[in-house]
Amino acid sequence: MWATLAIIAVTVVFYTLDRFPLELISAGAIVALLLLFLIAPMERGGENLLSTETILSGFASPALFAILGLLIIGQGMFQAGTLELPTQYLLRAFEKAPTLVTGAVFLFIMMISAFLNNTPVVVMFIPIMAAIAQQSKIRVSRFMMPLSYISILGGMTTLIGSSTNLLAAQSYRATTGGEIGFFELTPMGLMLAGTGILYMATAGRWLLPKRDNPSQPWSNEREGKHFIAQIEVTRGHPLIGKGPVAGLFVDLPDITVRMVQRRERAILPPFEDFAFRTGDVVIVAATRSALTSLLKSNPDMLEGLMAETSIADEIDGSVQRSTQLTLVEAIVAPGSRLIGRSVAQIGFHAQTNCVILGIERRSRMIRTQMNTIRLEAGDVLLILGDLKDIRGLRSDRDILLLEWSMQGLPDQRNANVAALIFGGVVAATASGLAPIAVSAIAGATAMVAFGCLNVRQAARAIDRRIYLLIGASLAMGVALERTGGAAFLGEGLAEAAGDFSPVVLVSAFFIMCAVMTNLLSNNATSVLFTPVAVAAAQIAGIDEHILVLTVIFGSNCSFATPIAYQTNLLVMTPGHYKFRDFMVVGGPLIVLLWVVYTIAAGFYFELG
Repeated sequence: MWATLAIIAVTVVFYTLDRFPLELISAGAIVALLLLFLIAPMERGGENLLSTETILSGFASPALFAILGLLIIGQGMFQAGTLELPTQYLLRAFEKAPTLVTGAVFLFIMMISAFLNNTPVVVMFIPIMAAIAQQSKIRVSRFMMPLSYISILGGMTTLIGSSTNLLAAQSYRATTGGEIGFFELTPMGLMLAGTGILYMATAGRWLLPKRDNPSQPWSNEREGKHFIAQIEVTRGHPLIGKGPVAGLFVDLPDITVRMVQRRERAILPPFEDFAFRTGDVVIVAATRSALTSLLKSNPDMLEGLMAETSIADEIDGSVQRSTQLTLVEAIVAPGSRLIGRSVAQIGFHAQTNCVILGIERRSRMIRTQMNTIRLEAGDVLLILGDLKDIRGLRSDRDILLLEWSMQGLPDQRNANVAALIFGGVVAATASGLAPIAVSAIAGATAMVAFGCLNVRQAARAIDRRIYLLIGASLAMGVALERTGGAAFLGEGLAEAAGDFSPVVLVSAFFIMCAVMTNLLSNNATSVLFTPVAVAAAQIAGIDEHILVLTVIFGSNCSFATPIAYQTNLLVMTPGHYKFRDFMVVGGPLIVLLWVVYTIAAGFYFELG
C-alpha cells in the first residue's frame, strides 16, 4: 500500500514539473507498478489480486474506448462541417454582444450538462468555442478549460448529470437500500456551480494560461495579408442580380471588390446602380480567413473556378468533389520557372491537380483578372487541392510550401449525416439504451463507414497522450483500491474527525474525495468512498445520507488534473494545455468549493 502511494505521488510530481513527456511519465508509472507486484505479488486465498492483466486492464477499459470514440466523432463532425451553420449564427451574434453571447453559451452548456452526460456536450462545443476564440482574436486556451469545468459544475446539479452521481447512488442503494432523489442534489449543486462560475469569471480567468497554437507560430503575423482572387459569375450563380448595400456587398462579407470585368468593359468602384450578371468576372481582395469562410458557408461562390479547373474526380462518368480539400500557402521561389508567366499560362492544375485561389503581392494594388497576372519571385499563392496532391507539392522546386499554413476544409455534403450520427449517440446514451462506451464506438465506426472521415483522419484524432494517461490512471486506481490504500485513508479520516463537530467530518470527507478524484477518477472515488461514508456516519451518529451527498459533490471536483475526468482530457489537446495548468487553475477552485461547502453544509443539513 505504501509503495503504491509513493508511486502515485512521484508520478503526480513528475506530471506537475512537466520536464518529461506525459507519455514517458505514464509509461514509467505503469512499469513501476508492474515491477512492484511482480517482485512482491499481492495474493489472497491463492489469487493474485494485482496481476499483470489486472494492472493493464485499463487499456481495455470502456471509459478509455468511450473517450477515443468521442474524439473520432468530434473529428468527423469537424471534417463534415456539421457545426458550421450554427457556429456562423453564433459568431454573428458574438460580433454584436461578445460578453453576452459568451456568457449565454456557457450558461447553456451548464444547463444541458445537468441532463446529458458531460462528455458528448464538451465534444459538441469544442469546435464552437474554437471558432469563437478565432473570431474574437483570443487564445483558444482561454476557452477550453472553462468549457470543461462548467460542464462538470452543471453535472453536479441533478442525479443524471454525471455518471459519478449515478454510481454513488447505486453504491448507496447496494450498501443500505437508501435512495437519492432526482433533484436532491440541485440546491447545493447550484450553489457550488454558481461559486465555480464566479471564480472562473474572476480569479480563474486571470490564472488561465495564454498559450498560442504551437503548430502555427506565424499564423497571427499573416492574418491581415490580402490575396487577389477572382469569382466567375456563371449561370445560376448566387451573386446574379445582387448589388451593393451602402457601398458594401453583403453577400461577400469581409471581401473587397476591386473590379468587375464585364466582357470588354472594366467596372471600377464606386459601384452605383450596379448588379452582377452572368459572365461577370469579379476581382476581389480578401484575407485567407475571409476566403476560407466563403468556401465553407457558400462553396457555390467559387463554382466557376472549380468547373474551369475541374478539381474533381471522375467516377462512373459523373464529376464528384474531392472529400479531403486542403488549403495551403506557397511562395514563388527565386529562379522559379513560374516567374514572368501568368496563372493561365503555367497550367498549374494540369501539372499538380491543384487550384490557385489567390495571389498575394505586397508591392502594389492589382486590378486585373487573376489568370492574367504575371508571377514574380516572392508572390504568395493560396492553393486548394486534395490532401494527397497538396503533399505532392513538397517536391516542387518552383514553389516553397508553407507547411504550417495547411488547413483542411470540411465537406458540407456529410454535415447532415454526421449530425444524425452524433444525435444518435447522445440519444442512446441519455436514454440509457446503451452505455456511452458502446454508443461512442458505434458512432465512431459509423463516421468512417458513411464517409464523414477516412481511417487515417480517424487515427489522427486519437491522442496518444490521452491513451497513456487514462491507462496509467486506471492502473494506479486499481492498485490503490486492491492494496487498501483508499479505504485506509478514508477510515483514518473518519476516526480523526470523530472527536469534532459533524461539520468537521463532512468537511474532511469533501476535501478527501476532492483530492482522491484528481488522483484516481471521479467514478472510482465515488464508488470507493460511499461505503466508507456510510460507516463513518454510523460511527459519528449522523445521517448517512449527508455524507453520501458529500462524497458525490467532492468526487465531482475533478478540476486539478487532466486525468481526473474525461472532459479535461478532451480539452487538453485543443486548448494546448500542460498538466500543471489544471493544477494552477483547478487547485484554487477546489479549495474555494471546499470552504463554501463546509460553511453551507452546517446550515443546509442543520448540523450542530
